[in-house]
Amino acid sequence: MLQNPSNRDIVVGALRHAAPYVRLYRRKTFVIKAGGEVFADPASTRALIEQVAILHQVGIRTVLVHGGGPQNTRLAESLGVETRMVEGRRVTDERTLEVATMVLNGQINTQIVAACRQLELPAIGVSGVDAGLIRARKRAPVRVAGQAAPVDYGFVGDIESVDTSVLTTQLENGLLPVVSPLSADAGGTLLNINADTVAAALASALGAAKMVLTTGAPGILEDRSNPASLISYVDLAGLKKLEQAGALADGMLPKARAIEAAIRGGVSRVHVISYKVPDSLLLEVFTNEGTGTLVVENIATLSKEEQAPGP
Repeated sequence: MLQNPSNRDIVVGALRHAAPYVRLYRRKTFVIKAGGEVFADPASTRALIEQVAILHQVGIRTVLVHGGGPQNTRLAESLGVETRMVEGRRVTDERTLEVATMVLNGQINTQIVAACRQLELPAIGVSGVDAGLIRARKRAPVRVAGQAAPVDYGFVGDIESVDTSVLTTQLENGLLPVVSPLSADAGGTLLNINADTVAAALASALGAAKMVLTTGAPGILEDRSNPASLISYVDLAGLKKLEQAGALADGMLPKARAIEAAIRGGVSRVHVISYKVPDSLLLEVFTNEGTGTLVVENIATLSKEEQAPGP
């Protein structure tokens, strides 16, 4: 019981503030993508899952897509497997694919579902292979700026189609799907797909109201060496200008591609937030101020409140 009247006022005020957002998003679908760095630590894992659980409990249909980059790299190094990245994307040979399968499906997915069980959150682990959720083809060698020859990404997949029926069934039955980004082609060959790309494809196919990318960065930065240069909101034209100015690099490049794909696919709001900021997911969803960067197709569509965040 809250004995201090001021504490009671804070709680009641918070509930009143959140109520309009709860009404707005109840029964809507959110796709949340979290990088592997979130799940490298039990405390950050629990902090994120606690916030996801609150979304679920207020009636927001949530799909959680996870990556596993740091864990992939760490296991690969311990096994003597070389890691090669090109424009933030992992080159995946046969041994690297074996490592990715062990880490994504065997370690991280199960770890997340176990954390959900601890919070009595009815989660179920799936991958892009399950029930034909994601059908992909092996990526052909591509020209990449700065590379003398076309880059062969190996067993990396490009998405051909998405069948969300397995996710829709789970969501309609009150479950929370936890999705590993591994997929397969028509012949059953496993393929590794960037988790941001998977999240964007699922968000578009599900008609999600929001896609949230949870990362170690504060959001999208105007100067990637300066965390204080956080951009509160930007549209696709602004995102392209940031890329041309060199503000987006490494892992942020595939995120920028995924953000554009999601918005072009009908997702009206994409958020980039940091898991290191306490309660960042809840603050981003249930306040105008948020904590990270909001990306939309056109800034003109934003409300005055969204364009002027602040207490």
